Amino acid sequence: MTVALETVLARAGLKVTAHEFLTLVEDAAKRLTPAQADPGAHFDESERVALTETGLDLSPLGEDEADPRARSVAEQTVLRDTALSVGQAAERVGVDGSRIRHRVASRRLIGWKDRGGWRLPAWQFTDDDVLPGLETVLAAMPSDQPALVLANFMTTPQEDLELGDRPVSPREWLMAYGNPQRVAELASVIGTPA
Repeated sequence: MTVALETVLARAGLKVTAHEFLTLVEDAAKRLTPAQADPGAHFDESERVALTETGLDLSPLGEDEADPRARSVAEQTVLRDTALSVGQAAERVGVDGSRIRHRVASRRLIGWKDRGGWRLPAWQFTDDDVLPGLETVLAAMPSDQPALVLANFMTTPQEDLELGDRPVSPREWLMAYGNPQRVAELASVIGTPA
């Protein structure tokens, strides 16, 4: 198992040992609420009826069904493992660490506190700078959304952003020097019901 996991981590470009990765997964899983044996138990009878009439399935998971929390745990683990420290971000951008902290404070970069220091999602950076147009996009993003939601938005192809004949992610769009205002318009509605 360890050799197979280390192979997968290496192919994905994650610089972490199998043990460290599994510790991250365990930490992320502990932060999630436990699986609900009966999802309908949270609602009264009239709410259960209304929700099932709209097509929601409130039945408990079957023995052979995967726990839907697993994907979130894996994504959260990868987000944390690939995030840069202030020092790493400063080195990449070529500035002092205090400038990175100032950018986080003014929301020109996003990050979260973890184990006493800031962690900055890697999707915000190129090999040697900040993603072009990032400030425009971050100014439009709702500040109440978790880092994982923002990371998924920025790295998932969007139908409204095309390069050539294929949809691209907002990150790819900005890397190609596409108009950041188009990404900002899409980002402004993150977390808004459709």
